[in-house]
Amino acid sequence: MYALNFYSPLFVDQLRKGRKTATIRLGDKSHKYKKGELLWVTVGHRHGPKQRIFTAMIDQVDVKPIRELSQRDIERDNPEFRLVEDTIQFLSQIYSRDVSIDDTVSVVHFSEVIEFPPFD
Repeated sequence: MYALNFYSPLFVDQLRKGRKTATIRLGDKSHKYKKGELLWVTVGHRHGPKQRIFTAMIDQVDVKPIRELSQRDIERDNPEFRLVEDTIQFLSQIYSRDVSIDDTVSVVHFSEVIEFPPFD
């Protein structure tokens, strides 16, 4: 089973309420995340315990330069952001390096898999 992990517990509420339905990751991650793949969406620090939020399916993976991010891409990643500059600043903090408008990112779209109890 694969995982899509988020470091900040601030995302837990957005994930649970379905407000965060994508993640923007630096670099081409199309080899790592495939459409139709099931994975756990988790929150926790690197090399520390993780909390599983839900099981999800990868709906789509788009690889593009940051300058081509749509407002919809940005808002699905972080509902508080509206501008490409917000995403650049956030990615620079996460990856601890300067990120530019020409850097390649992967927009990984996912949706929660609702697990109903088995029928009797």
